[in-house]
Amino acid sequence: MTTTVSTTRGGVGDSALRPDGTLKVTGEFAFSSDLYADDMLWGATLRSPHPRALIRSVDIGAALALPGVYAVLTADDVPGERRYGLEVVDQPVLAGRSVRYQGEPVAIVAADHPETARRAVARITVDYEVLAPVTDPEAALAPGAPQVHEDADDDPRAGHSEPGPDQPLGTGNLTRHVPVRRGDPAATAPVVVAGRYEIGMQDQAFLGVESGLAVPAEDGGVDLYIATQWLHVDQKQVAACLGLPADKVRLTLAGVGGAFGAREDLSMQVHASMLALRTGRPVKMVYSREESFFGHVHRHPAVLHYEHGADTDGTLVYVRARIVLDGGAYTSSTPAVVANAATLGVGPYTVPNVAIDAYGVYTNNPPCGAMRGFGAVQACFAYESQMDALAAALGMDPVELRARNALTTGGLMPTGQLVEGPAPVAELLRRVRDLPPAPAGADFLPGGVANTTRGEGVVRGVGYAIGIKNVCFSEGFDDYSTARVRLEVINGRAVALVHTAAAEVGQGLVTVQQQIARTELGVDQVTVATADTRVGSAGSSSASRQTYMTGGAVRAACRLVADRVYARAGVPEGRLRDGAVLDASGAVVASLADVVGDDPIEQTTEYRHRPTSPLDPETGQGDAHVQYAFAAHRATVDVDVELGLVKVVEIATAQDVGKAVNPQAVVGQIQGGTAQGIGLALMEEIQVVDGLVRNPSFTDYLIPTILDMPPTRVDVLELADPHSPYGLRGVGEPPTISSTPAVVAAIRAATGRPLPRVPVRPEHIVG
Repeated sequence: MTTTVSTTRGGVGDSALRPDGTLKVTGEFAFSSDLYADDMLWGATLRSPHPRALIRSVDIGAALALPGVYAVLTADDVPGERRYGLEVVDQPVLAGRSVRYQGEPVAIVAADHPETARRAVARITVDYEVLAPVTDPEAALAPGAPQVHEDADDDPRAGHSEPGPDQPLGTGNLTRHVPVRRGDPAATAPVVVAGRYEIGMQDQAFLGVESGLAVPAEDGGVDLYIATQWLHVDQKQVAACLGLPADKVRLTLAGVGGAFGAREDLSMQVHASMLALRTGRPVKMVYSREESFFGHVHRHPAVLHYEHGADTDGTLVYVRARIVLDGGAYTSSTPAVVANAATLGVGPYTVPNVAIDAYGVYTNNPPCGAMRGFGAVQACFAYESQMDALAAALGMDPVELRARNALTTGGLMPTGQLVEGPAPVAELLRRVRDLPPAPAGADFLPGGVANTTRGEGVVRGVGYAIGIKNVCFSEGFDDYSTARVRLEVINGRAVALVHTAAAEVGQGLVTVQQQIARTELGVDQVTVATADTRVGSAGSSSASRQTYMTGGAVRAACRLVADRVYARAGVPEGRLRDGAVLDASGAVVASLADVVGDDPIEQTTEYRHRPTSPLDPETGQGDAHVQYAFAAHRATVDVDVELGLVKVVEIATAQDVGKAVNPQAVVGQIQGGTAQGIGLALMEEIQVVDGLVRNPSFTDYLIPTILDMPPTRVDVLELADPHSPYGLRGVGEPPTISSTPAVVAAIRAATGRPLPRVPVRPEHIVG
C-alpha cells in the first residue's frame, strides 16, 4: 500500500473540522425542508388506511372543487412507468387496483397552501373492499397462503433494476431464498444449544422528514432538489415514471437530516415531479412526522432459529440456522438484506460445517429495506446469543469461547471466501474485556430522574458481543464512484474544487473529500461542489462505502491532476505539499500556483474496488464481498429486577477502522452507531398489529436521548487493508451490529432470563 503523506493542515489522518458543523449547531444549515421557490405550490398525499384492500373507485371531484387546488392526480395520471423499485420494479407510484400496506399512496394534490392541500386530501373519497391482511411471514411461506402480490397489475416479477444483480425470484410470497452450505450439513457434536430469536421492526428515526422541491423546466423536464442517499438511482427511477429521458430529470442534493438507509428508496420524488409538470409551477412536499413513518422503509423484523454444535473444549463444529425476514409489501432491498443475513450468519467465527437458509418474505406489513447494519444486525443478535448459551453449557468464559473460534486473516467464510485483510476478532474481544470495569456508581439508577429506586432490587450485569459486516456492494454488482477534481489559481493561490454526486447524509463525507484533496494536492483551500447529477454516479451513501469508494475516486482524480502538474513542472515523479511541487528527493521545484498559472487542470475518473462474484444459488459459495469490518462491545447495565427497568451504565467498544481518515469523526460514528444499537436492545420498535402501525410518532416510538446514553470508551485500531484507499475500512455500520447483543447479554447476566427477543421490555424481565 502506498500512502501519500502531507503536512498540509486538515489532511488525511487529521480531525479536520466539518464545514457544515457550525451551521448545523446554530440552526443556520439549510435542510431540504427549508427549500423555497417563488410561486411554488404545496403537495400532499392521500394514503390508504388499510393494509390490504381492493380499490373500487376514487372520487376526486370534491378535492378539485376546493379553491386553491391546482391538481389532483391518481394512478391513471402517471405519465410513464407505473412502478419503480430499488432492486425489483414492483412498487406502484400510486396505488391502482389494490393497496398492500397501511399508508400506501393513492392520490396526490397540489395547492397554494399546505393546509389547503391537506384539506383537499381529506375530501378525496376512496371506495375500498377491505381484505384480510397477510401479516405473519412464516405463515406466508406455507403452501396455500394468500398471495400479497396476486393482483396482476403490480406483478413483482415485472422487471429488475439496479443496484442489485438480477436475482431469481421465488414464487408466491417468497422474495428471495439464500442457502449457504459448507462441509457436512448433517454434522453432529457432543454439546448442542438451540434457540429461537426475534427482532422487532426498528425505524431509522432520522430527524429530517422526507421533503423536496420539484421545479418544471423550459425543456419539458424537471429539476428536483431532494434529500436522498443516491442521486443517480433516484434519477433513473423518476425519469422512467415520468416518461422522460434521464437528461431531462436533473437532481441536486438538498440538505439531508439523517438517513441510515431509509432514503435509499423513493418517497415523494415522483409525486412532486408529477405535480410540478402538471401545474407548470414549482411544487414542494414535506411529510409530517407521522407520515414519515409510513413514507419510508424500516429494518426487517426477523425470526431466527439457530443450532450450534461444539466439542467439549469449545471448538465450533457446526451451525445450522433458518432466518425469516419480513420484507413487508414490496421488495426494496430485501434480496440484498437476505444475502447479508445468510453470508454473515455464523458471525466472525471459523465454522467447518454450515447450513443456513435465509428467506425474505412479502407480507402486508410496512415495507422494509435498508437500515444501518443491513441484515447483519438480525443475524448477530441470534448468533451472539447462541455463543453465550454455548459458553454457559460448556462452563467457559464467553470471551474466551469467542476468541477460541475467532476468524483470522487467511480464514474462510461460510461462503468459501478467503479473508484477505486483517481480522483482529480475538484482539478486539480481549481489548474490551481488559479495559477497566465500569465505575461502581452511576449518574442515575434504572428509572433515571424518575427516582423509582434507591438501589434496592438493582443488579449489575456485564455482557459481550462482536459482529461482522461486509463493506461496499456485493455479489458482482458494478460498484463504482465518479469524481471530478479541478486545480486552479485564484488570487495567486492554488485551490481545488471537488465535484461528486456522493450524498452527504450527516456522516462527514464533505469533510473527507476535502481532506483527501488537501493530502494529494498539497493545497489548503478545497471546495466541495454541491452533489448533483451533472457528474457521474457516486453510488449510494450506504453499505459503509462512501469513504472507500468516493474517497477512492477523489484520490484517483487528484493523482491524475498531480501527474499533469509533474509533467508541466518537468519532474517525472514527486509530491505536492504546502502549495509547492517537490521532486522525488523532496526538493522544492516550483510553486504550485506558478505551474498551474492561468490554465486550470481538471480530471474526471471512476474508481472501482476489486471485483466480487455472485453466490452459487444452490450452495451460497462465492467471493461475494469486498471487505469485512469488525467491532466488539462490552456493555455494563444496572437492572431493577422488580420493575424491569434497565440503565446502561457504560459501553466499551473496540473497532478496527483500517485508517482513521478523520479520527474525531470515526469516534462520532462509533458512538452514534452504538446509540442505535442500544435503542434496538431496549426501546425502539414500530408496533404493528394486524398490519396497522400503532405508534407512528416520537411520542410513542422511543429513541435514546442524552439521558439514556452511557459514557462510551472507544478503542480504535488501525490495521490497514491492503486493497483499500489509505488502508481504510468502512466504519458506520459495525457499532450498531454488536452493541445490541452486548446490552442484552448484560441484562441476561443480571437477571438470568433468556431474553430471546429485542427490544427487551420490562415484562420480559419481571414476567
